[in-house]
Amino acid sequence: MNITAMQRRKVALIAVLVLLALLLGYVALRSGPLAPVSVTTSEVESRSLRPALFGVGTIDAERTYRIGPTFAGRVRRLTVNVGDQVVAGQVVGEMDPVDLDDKLSAQSAAVTGAEVTVREATARQTHAATEARRYERLLDAQATSEEVVAAKRHDLVSAEAAAASARSNLVRVRSEYSGLQSQRGSLRLVAPASGIVTLRPVEPGAAVAAGQTVIEIVDPASVWVSVRFDQVSSAGLMAGLSARIQLRSRDGQILRGQILRIEPRADAVTEETLVKVVFDRLPAPLPPLGEYAEVTVDLSPLPKGPVIPNAAVRRQGSSIGVWKLENGDPVFVPVVLGKADLDGRVQVLRGLRNGDTIVVYSETELTANSSVNITERIPGVTP
Repeated sequence: MNITAMQRRKVALIAVLVLLALLLGYVALRSGPLAPVSVTTSEVESRSLRPALFGVGTIDAERTYRIGPTFAGRVRRLTVNVGDQVVAGQVVGEMDPVDLDDKLSAQSAAVTGAEVTVREATARQTHAATEARRYERLLDAQATSEEVVAAKRHDLVSAEAAAASARSNLVRVRSEYSGLQSQRGSLRLVAPASGIVTLRPVEPGAAVAAGQTVIEIVDPASVWVSVRFDQVSSAGLMAGLSARIQLRSRDGQILRGQILRIEPRADAVTEETLVKVVFDRLPAPLPPLGEYAEVTVDLSPLPKGPVIPNAAVRRQGSSIGVWKLENGDPVFVPVVLGKADLDGRVQVLRGLRNGDTIVVYSETELTANSSVNITERIPGVTP
């Protein structure tokens, strides 16, 4: 039977269509939506987890002394600079007395005058008392009149009042003089303790207010790290736990320390727990105050239990779970998680058993209808 040209074309077209259909099927099965998803897996294992906390803090000091005048004035001189070591009692600066020395001289003269006045008033009182007694004896001898004796008694009362007033005035001027002396003494800025000068915000000649800081001194032995930890994961945090401290300025160097105390007041805005960490041995040279430090604290080990990689945890709607392989098919299993460590492992409190195989990484998002291809590594996905 002869095959016409039309029939040959139909056969060729059908062959091409079949070829295309096979090719599309192959692509769909190998790399399309029907292709298996490459995944890496891990088995749930029972092990003891040692959770850890990571926080960022700043270098601070427990004992900081801010030295300044007790009244407004002008800085006359400063004898120390930032970085200098000072000892307790050392004069670090002085305020300008302005007219305080003149006031002291005037008040000293007032004290001297008040003392002279007291001596004179006391002498008049003594004389008036003597005269009053003498005239009373004369009255007993009927050698004078009642009127004269009454006048002498009145003179005695007046002299006693004048003497009391003079003594009161002397106490007042002496008190004022003492106050000026104390004020003059406070012009000297004295270090209350030994330490390092960390701040000198003003220079000689500058006017400062009462209580304004002129020199700041820090006790180097009291340097610590003020750290913040997330409240959610800070259960088990307590004083005495060891800590690893890494300063930003000393990349790679790990310093040892421990938690000194947990502050009784947390940060309600950032929901963080505030912790003070001290160095086991102070670093040399001393890090500058305010430098950032990364702190890692190892908590107490937890009892053995199912542990999985944190990367395996997925969220489906409001549920947290993992993809578990059952007979080679992925099944989403909700889980209840516990503590995690800094190595990327997390406790499973409920939902999995030891030996279960779970998906850690997948090339694309899995669904219940996905088929999987287990591999050792997924390029661009696994670390």
